[in-house]
Amino acid sequence: MKIVKSNLKKLLDDRGISIRRFSEDTGLQFETLRRMYNDDTKQYNKLMIAKVCEELEVEISELLVLENTKAPPK
Repeated sequence: MKIVKSNLKKLLDDRGISIRRFSEDTGLQFETLRRMYNDDTKQYNKLMIAKVCEELEVEISELLVLENTKAPPK
């Protein structure tokens, strides 16, 4: 089974950008970005994804990646 994982933490950390500053720069809500940064997001808003990718000048595949995970217990 595969799951979607957010790379926002790595992308921001590599650039030395705080979540708070990124929120201010993009106009996106801090709490929404914090959940994505901590990979706690349950659903991704396509406009938010586009704004994050545009601001960081990355492709969606750099922001969100598929990773293998153990199948949930039945």
